[in-house]
Amino acid sequence: MDAERSHFQRTYNMNLLIKPHTMRTKIFIYALSFILFAFIGCSDDAENGNTDTMGRLTVQLTDAPFPFDMVAEANVTVFKIDARLKDGQEGKTDEEETGSSFVTLMEEEISVNLLDLTNGTMETMADLDVPAGTYDLIRVYVKGVNVVLTDDRTFDLKVPSGEQTGIKIFIDPALTVAGGLSSDLLLDFDVSRSFVAKGNVNSVDGITGFNFKPVIKVSNLSTAGTLSGLVTTMDGESSVAVEDAQISVLDIDEEPVISGATNVDGNYTIMGLNAGTYKVFASMNGFVNTDTVEVEIVAANKTIQDFVLEAEVVEEGN
Repeated sequence: MDAERSHFQRTYNMNLLIKPHTMRTKIFIYALSFILFAFIGCSDDAENGNTDTMGRLTVQLTDAPFPFDMVAEANVTVFKIDARLKDGQEGKTDEEETGSSFVTLMEEEISVNLLDLTNGTMETMADLDVPAGTYDLIRVYVKGVNVVLTDDRTFDLKVPSGEQTGIKIFIDPALTVAGGLSSDLLLDFDVSRSFVAKGNVNSVDGITGFNFKPVIKVSNLSTAGTLSGLVTTMDGESSVAVEDAQISVLDIDEEPVISGATNVDGNYTIMGLNAGTYKVFASMNGFVNTDTVEVEIVAANKTIQDFVLEAEVVEEGN
């Protein structure tokens, strides 16, 4: 598909200004994200009566939509993740915080091609006991960021602050970890906004590089849910799946929240949506945008929303 995406679609493709040609079935079509799952349970100290002071934290990695067939790999090395324990730090700004208020969740180099993670697939980043309390900030330290295009060119990207001070993501509302209870936190590292292409983005050979501007969305999974579904179109009397259909999620005021895309089977999954009402529509080059529908996201549940796209009618002479 060599026709350009509409301006409306590009807006909800979250500012990565690459306009796709025909999708290759083996290229993953989801942007990346970091997912941090905190499963808080009884630690070994529970046997000693310390269930109120420690909980269990598991850190895993997954993706978010990245529907651009010009990119073969999006690689990043995470070498440290820590979380700020808010308790006892009232009235202090972030700059005034000392290292003693942060709990290290992992500190080893883990390199990942984030396009390998799709539709909820995750990679465990850490699994440890953490002090009970309220956590209001996550810092993710990254290096070794690069993009490999389908023409085999590789671009190494500078990390503006993620290597020195960590990429800071505030948790709102803050996450409370309690001994014996469970709490889940989702960090969505949005590739489509974090990797901004330079040059002529109409073709792969026109791309001259990328700027790395990390954007991470955080959601507390105890108050968040998942949106998934199937996008099809009619081919005669048959219903066929549509690959690379764009799923745009907006808040009730029609401000963009996140975008997704369908895989080769026409399925999509968007995780980490806070409970509430959203407006959603599907779009695809060569098809008429679907009607915008309202969906209700329920905490810790999956909402199903399917779409049927209609092919555009091209008038003779156009």
